[in-house]
Amino acid sequence: MSDYARDFNNIETRAVIKYFFLQDKVLKEIHAILTETLGEHASLYANVKNWVTQFKRGDFSTCDAPRPGRNTTVTNPEFIDQIHELILKDRRISTKSITEQLDISREQVRSIIHEDLDMRKLSVKWVSKCLKADQNLQRCQSSEQLWNFFGAIQMISCLAQLVIMDETWLYHYDPETNQQTMEWRHSDSFHPKKFRVQKSAGKVLASIFWYQDGILLIDYLPKGQTINAKYY
Repeated sequence: MSDYARDFNNIETRAVIKYFFLQDKVLKEIHAILTETLGEHASLYANVKNWVTQFKRGDFSTCDAPRPGRNTTVTNPEFIDQIHELILKDRRISTKSITEQLDISREQVRSIIHEDLDMRKLSVKWVSKCLKADQNLQRCQSSEQLWNFFGAIQMISCLAQLVIMDETWLYHYDPETNQQTMEWRHSDSFHPKKFRVQKSAGKVLASIFWYQDGILLIDYLPKGQTINAKYY
């Protein structure tokens, strides 16, 4: 009989418990018979007790009672496409918002996003300037000219003495936090970036001097002062 024990489903097992209950078998006897017949596939003692208690109340149904809540079987192409479409419309959408719009569980939403869509939420990487293609090319050409002028060996020693300076306007605004900038991205997508946001009325000119080991000086121009030779 043990070879066929795995063929018993839950409803059939409950029907057997119901049969022995109607035969005036006590709880321990019913569980002992199931264990002897089905072995490791027998229902737990607590489960048998719950069904015997239900039969004692006069409820002889062996089916599961309907449970309220969202449908858990949602991992299908239709829901995957809907979630993907919502994310593409709003990269910063939350799982809670998706759950409410599609009326499915948050666990299923997370499973579809991470396993089926292979996406994760990343905070954007801040960069100081958005360089155009010709600006990037100009920087590469300048670096190559320096390399060719000094040579590989001399270039290394020259870099230790090279001091670089740049100026930039720092505008007053409230930047977004990393949490606010997080976006859904596929695992093979580029890391999102953000540049300087819309300029505000207040600003200050910063002069930055640095070399190979780090920043030497950051100077904030006082209000009303102008950059000239005397100030430098």
